[in-house]
Amino acid sequence: MEEVPAAPNEGISLSALRSQFSVNGEEGPKYGFDGSRYHYGDGTSVASRNSSQILTGYDTLDVGPNYDFYANTNALGRVRRSRPSLFQLHSNIEEDSCPPPLYEETNTGRAPGDSSEDDVEEPQSEPTRFGWVKGVMIRCMLNIWGVILYLRLPWITAQAGIGLTWVIILLSSCITGITGLSTSAIATNGRVKGGGTYFLISRSLGPELGGSIGLIFAFANAVAVAMHTVGFAETVQALMQESGASIVDPINDIRIIGVITVTCLLAISLAGMEWEAKAQVLFFIVILVSFANYIVGTIIPATPQKQAKGFFSYQADIFAENFVPSWRGPEGNFFGMFSIFFPSATGILAGANISGDLKDPTVAIPRGTLMAIFWTTLSYLIIAATIGACLVRDASGIMNDTLAMSSADSCQGLACQYGWDFTDCITNRTCTYGLSNQYQSMSLVSGFAPLITAGIFGATLSSALACLVSAPKVFQCLCKDNLYPVIGFFGKGNGKNDEPIRGYVLAYIIAVCFVLIAELNTIAPIISNFFLCSYALINFSCFHASITNSPGWRPSFRFYSKWMSLLGAVVSVIIMFLLTWWAALIAIGIVIFLLGYVLYKRPSVNWGSSVQAGSYNMALSYCVSLNQVDDHIKNYRPQCLVLTGPPSCRPALVDFVGTFTKNLSLMICGNVVTGGPSPATLDTASSNSHVTWLNKRQIKSFYHGVVANDLRTGVKMLLQGAGLGRIRPNVLLTGFKRDWRKDKPSCIDNYIGILHDAFDLQYGVCVLRMREGLDVFRQAQTHVNPGFEASPESGVNTCVPPAPPANFSLDPDAMVTEPQPQPSTVFQSQQGKKTIDVYWLFDDGGLTLLLPYLLTRKKRWARCKVRVFVGGDIQRKEEQRKEVMDLISKFRLGFHDVEVLPDINARPQPEHVRRFEDLIGPYRINTAQKDGHVTAEQLNQDCPWMVSDEEIETNKPKTLRQIRLNEVLQDYSRDAAIIFVTMPVGRRGQCPSALYMAWLETLSRDLRPPVLLVRGNQENVLTFYCQ
Repeated sequence: MEEVPAAPNEGISLSALRSQFSVNGEEGPKYGFDGSRYHYGDGTSVASRNSSQILTGYDTLDVGPNYDFYANTNALGRVRRSRPSLFQLHSNIEEDSCPPPLYEETNTGRAPGDSSEDDVEEPQSEPTRFGWVKGVMIRCMLNIWGVILYLRLPWITAQAGIGLTWVIILLSSCITGITGLSTSAIATNGRVKGGGTYFLISRSLGPELGGSIGLIFAFANAVAVAMHTVGFAETVQALMQESGASIVDPINDIRIIGVITVTCLLAISLAGMEWEAKAQVLFFIVILVSFANYIVGTIIPATPQKQAKGFFSYQADIFAENFVPSWRGPEGNFFGMFSIFFPSATGILAGANISGDLKDPTVAIPRGTLMAIFWTTLSYLIIAATIGACLVRDASGIMNDTLAMSSADSCQGLACQYGWDFTDCITNRTCTYGLSNQYQSMSLVSGFAPLITAGIFGATLSSALACLVSAPKVFQCLCKDNLYPVIGFFGKGNGKNDEPIRGYVLAYIIAVCFVLIAELNTIAPIISNFFLCSYALINFSCFHASITNSPGWRPSFRFYSKWMSLLGAVVSVIIMFLLTWWAALIAIGIVIFLLGYVLYKRPSVNWGSSVQAGSYNMALSYCVSLNQVDDHIKNYRPQCLVLTGPPSCRPALVDFVGTFTKNLSLMICGNVVTGGPSPATLDTASSNSHVTWLNKRQIKSFYHGVVANDLRTGVKMLLQGAGLGRIRPNVLLTGFKRDWRKDKPSCIDNYIGILHDAFDLQYGVCVLRMREGLDVFRQAQTHVNPGFEASPESGVNTCVPPAPPANFSLDPDAMVTEPQPQPSTVFQSQQGKKTIDVYWLFDDGGLTLLLPYLLTRKKRWARCKVRVFVGGDIQRKEEQRKEVMDLISKFRLGFHDVEVLPDINARPQPEHVRRFEDLIGPYRINTAQKDGHVTAEQLNQDCPWMVSDEEIETNKPKTLRQIRLNEVLQDYSRDAAIIFVTMPVGRRGQCPSALYMAWLETLSRDLRPPVLLVRGNQENVLTFYCQ
C-alpha cells in the first residue's frame, strides 16, 4: 500500500478518489476504506487518531509504539487498544467481503465508538503502594534487626570472640548480599507482581521448584514470627523477674506473653497494610533511638554498679581478650554460633515478599534490599566490636567483690586490672553477669536501659510483624496458582489490597504452636535451614537464567555475576549441612517430595521459566551435535510422519504408531488444511488443542499442521519440511482409503500420488487398514484432510464423514475440557496370547520385521507370538525355512516361528479374479474412448487413473499375486492380533493409480485383524554386525 505524506495538522482523505468500502454500514459507516487507508465515518483517519501520523509522518493503518500493545493489564479508567494484525496490514481489503475489526478493545465486547456514558465503569480506588524506603529498606532493616541483635549478638561475641563474630557476620552478609544481588536481577527482569520470593523463583525456575520453595518459605516466615515473639516474651519475663513479678513460672510466662503478643500482631495485620506500615515506621524510630542510646552508653564512664557487672568502658585489654573465642556449653562451636546468628540476616526478602504492594518493585527491591544489607551489616560489626571492647566475659554483679591487696596474686580475669575480683564466680562458674552469662548485656552498657528495652520491643515486634505479613502474602500467591490440592481455600483475598485473611489466621496458628516451645535457641536453627534453602534456590535461579542465554533474560540490574550466584547457592547448601545435617535432609526431602508431586501433576501453567529455556538449549545442542555423526544401521529408528489430519479424528492410527514409537523414536502427526492462507486456516492448522489432545491421551508425539491448496501439495510440504536436522521422519504412515470406489477419481490419483512422492523422497511407507475404519465421527468437521479415509456410506464427491448424533463430540477442545472419556481403540487393550503374523514376502531392508519386533517390546503385545511367513518352493521348503531362520536369528529379533508358503504362487480362484475385474471395471478405457480422436497420451495425461488393456496385461502377474495373497491371509491369519504384509510397489507411469489402489484393496480386504502394509525404502534397517 502506498503511504502518502500527511500535512502537519490534518489527515489526508482520499475518499474523492476511491469508492468507500464500508465495514459497518447498518447505521452509517463507522469505519471506511477508500482504497489506500482506513478512516472513521467523520473523515478522520484511524492513524491520525492513534498518533501514527505524528510518529511516522504518514497517514497509515500502522501505529507507532505504545505501552498498551505490550501490557497484560488495563490502566484504571482507560480502554486498552491492540495493534493491527498482520492480516489487516497485508491483505487486500477490496477482496475481503468481511474485513476484521480495525482495533479490538480488550475489555469490552462493543465496537470502537459504540460506548455510552451509562456503560463507563467507575475506576476502582487505588490500593496502598509503598516506595523503596518505606516499602523495602525500612522493612528489611527492621526484619534483620531482630531479636538476635539485642539478645544474642553480645553472647555470640563472648563465645566466638570479636574476630570470629565478624567472620560470622560477614559470611552471613556475603550469602545474603549475593542473594540480594540475585534477587535484584530477577526482580528487574520484568514486571513483578505479588508473591515475593515464591513469585521470583517460580517465574524463573518454573512451578516445580517454585511451588516447593514457596511452601517452605511461607512456613519458615510463620516460624520466624514465633522466634521473634519468643525473644520479646523473654525480655518481658526478665523485666518481670527483676521486679519480682510472675504469672506461673518462667517458661509458662514466656508462653503466655508470646501467645498474647502474636494475637495483638494478628490484629494489626488484619487492620491492613496501611496500619502495618505506620507501626513499622514507629518501630524503626524506636530502634534508631535505642542504637544512639547504646553508643552514648559505651562512651559514658562506668559507674561502680556497672563495673560490678563487668562494664569498664572502652579498654584495649578487654578488646584483645574478647577478640579470641572462648567456647562454652554444647553449642560452643563456630557453626553452632552461626546457626543461631544467621536468622538475624534472613530479613532481606521482607520487602520482596510484599512485591504486590510496591509502587515500582523493579526499582524498590534492588535499591531497598541492598541498602538494608549494607546498613545492618555495618551496625552488627559496630555493636560486636564496641560491646566486646568494654565488657568482660564474666562478672558477679556483687559490689563487695572489689580486689583486696591480699588476694591480688590469686585474682583471675581482666577485671583484676580494674580493681575487681570475680575469681570465685569464675572458678565455680556461677557468674550471672558479663558477656557470656547475661543476654541483656546491651541494656547494661547503654546510657538509659529502658530505651534498650524499647529497642528490643521494637526490633522483635517489627520483625515478627513483617514475617506475619510476609508468610500469608507468599502463601496466597502460591494458593492462587493451584499447584497443590486443598490449599486453594487460603488464596482468597479481601479488600482493595487483596488481604489474605485466611492466610493470616493460618500463619497465626503455626506461630502459636512454635511459641509454645518457648526456647529461642531451639527455634532459631529450625528456620535457618529453610531460609538457606530459599537463598540457594534464588541464587540458582539467577545462575540458571543467565547460563541458558535466553533472549528473555534482560535484567535492568547489571551488578550481578552468574558465577557468584552459583557460589552463593553452593555455599548455602554446604552451610545447611554444616549447621544441622538432619534438618538439611528434611528440608531437601520436602523440596524433592513437592517437586515430584508437581512433576507428576503437570499443572497447566506457562511462565517462560529458565527451565524451559534450558530444555530448549539442551535440545538444540543435541540436535546440532547429531549432525557431526553419520547415521548407522545399529541406531536406526523408524521416525514416523503420520497423516492423521486432526489427531482426534483417527485415534486408532495415533494409538498404533504411538505404541511402538513411545520413548523410542520420533512421531509427528501431520495435518493438511486445504485452502488459502488466512487467520482462520492458520489457526486451524496450528491449533494447540491438537497437542493438548495428544498429551491428554499420553501420546508422545509432535504435531505439524500446514495450509496448502490441495492435499498432495500439503503432504509434499510435510515430507520435505517436517523434522529438524537428523531428527526427521523416514517412514510415512497413513490410513487406507476405504471410500475410493465412491470418491472422485482425482482423489484416488492424489492418494496414490502421495505414496509415490514418499517413495521418491526415500521414505518407507506404511498403510494401516482396519475393518471398522480409522475415522471417528466429529461435529463440525470441515477441515479434515480429504483422501485419507472416509466412511463407506459417504457420497461419491465428499471426503467428510456424515454428521454424528447430536450428543457425540470428539473435538480436541471438547476432549480436553469435558469430562467425557476419550474413544478407546483396539491398540489400547491387552492383546493376550494372540499371534502377530508377518508376511515377509519381499526384502525391503528389514522394516517389515523391525516394526513387529518393536511392537512386542511393549507390555500390551509382549505375550503375542510372532509368526513369519515367506514364499518358497515346495521342493526346498525345509531348506528355505532353515535359511530364513538362520538369517532372522542373526538379527537377534527373538522370532522362532517361520513358515514357508509354497502355494503362494498358485493360481487364485476364478470367482476372486472376477471380483477383481469388477473392482477395476469402472476405471478401464472403454471402446468408445479408444475409437475417439483422443490419443492415449492425452487420455493418460487428463485421466491418469484410467487403466488400458495393455496395462492390465502387463501387470497381470502382480494382479494375480495380490488376489492369491489375500486368499493366503484368509487361510492363515484369520485370528491374528495384527497382520504385517510387504506392500507391493507400482511403477510410476506403468501402473495407473486405480490399478494400484485395486491391488491394495484386494490384498487387505475382508480381514478381521488390522492389516499394516509395509514397504521400506530398500535400505538396510537391520544388521547382524557389531560395528
